[in-house]
Amino acid sequence: MEEEEEEDGGPGAAGAPERSGRFVRCLYVVGFLDLFGVSMVVPLMNLHIKSLGASHTVAGIIGSLYGVMQLFSSTFVGCWSDIVGRQYSLLACILLSALGYFLLGTSTTVLLFAISRVPVGIFKHTLSISKALLSDLVSERDRPLVMGRFNAASSVGFILGPVVGGYLAESEGGFYQTSFICASIFLLNGGLVWMLPWNENTGNREHHQGKGTNSLAAKANHDPHFKSAANRAVTNNNVFQSPWIQVATVLKKIKEIACSNLWDIFLVRFLMSVAILLYYSNFTLALEERFGVKPLFSGYLTSYSSALGVLAGCLLGPITRLYQHNTYRVLLHSSTFTCMLILLYASALNIWMVILSSTFLAFSTTIGRTCIIDLELTIGGNEASGTLLGVGQSVTSVGRIIAPLLSGIAQEFSPCGPPSLAVGLALVAILIMNANKQKYCSHGNVKLKNQ
Repeated sequence: MEEEEEEDGGPGAAGAPERSGRFVRCLYVVGFLDLFGVSMVVPLMNLHIKSLGASHTVAGIIGSLYGVMQLFSSTFVGCWSDIVGRQYSLLACILLSALGYFLLGTSTTVLLFAISRVPVGIFKHTLSISKALLSDLVSERDRPLVMGRFNAASSVGFILGPVVGGYLAESEGGFYQTSFICASIFLLNGGLVWMLPWNENTGNREHHQGKGTNSLAAKANHDPHFKSAANRAVTNNNVFQSPWIQVATVLKKIKEIACSNLWDIFLVRFLMSVAILLYYSNFTLALEERFGVKPLFSGYLTSYSSALGVLAGCLLGPITRLYQHNTYRVLLHSSTFTCMLILLYASALNIWMVILSSTFLAFSTTIGRTCIIDLELTIGGNEASGTLLGVGQSVTSVGRIIAPLLSGIAQEFSPCGPPSLAVGLALVAILIMNANKQKYCSHGNVKLKNQ
């Protein structure tokens, strides 16, 4: 390490990787705080809206409207981040989300509750933009590792948040306190993003262009698209363009993605998302009907799986090295493993087989979720990473809308109906991946040559 610093030209050059490392680690903290704050509030929202006098139907309609807003806004916001730069778009989404949770903390009527969900429904894409920024900052070789760690940090927040939120809800006015704390956490995230060394980070990368060190930033310099991506993410001045020009550019980018050859990757993402959602859709009810276990045990099992998912995110680095950074092979094998584990769960004869399938499913789904994002960015290119991640989120949102309907229909036949249908959808996804093997592998070979 010292020899490499000496070759780079002195201590000023040696400081660049350290600053870039702090940049990435700060984004991990942003991801953790984001899901920690949200998961404090979300489990309490149904109880709160019912306490305001809303019926189950009204509560369901408001929840569905939020999902629809997320569905349509994710692609536009992601594309907008490609145009105006990550700094401005991420700050805007964080601050407007904070506004939404602040309004939620003042919601004393059903109407105010519904209004508070609008800014969050449109602009709560902070995790997607953070992932796009990480994709800009690191090389393709390091991307699965960094994404895995980011997902792991976010998952820790998702595990701890409900515990803290449940504790606060026990006090008088607990929901309002929790909402204000969530809004404060988003404001804290906004401050962290504002203080990141955006311009310094870019300048230091330019100095290190072509140099090799063990840090994430130095490895990123070997990526031929890195310099333009980093400059776009940090110093893009398109935020000052006319709103009409920005809208026209957004629509143009979306049209380019729609006309690209990425349909099969998004279809694989859709099928695997629906398959996993079907697995979880009637998990608690099916365990009670099949094995007579109580909902409390199902909750413990879900928390256990979430904790294992965090561990899986940390293991992505060794796994990708084992596969020689071939993301396609990792995705294919993890999807096949997921399909087999859901089949094991559907045919389980006792609760121990369910625990076994849940244990390994936590690993395969976490790895598969990260790899499909990496494959989207590898084939689609970093030039539109925000748009690609936004479209991917929209595809997953469609899955969230369709999965409950399919689950209800399948459950009419058997408690094992939803996971059995999930096995069929996962098999279709695996067949699509095998049919397009040559395309995925060719991109994987280019990726390896660029390292």
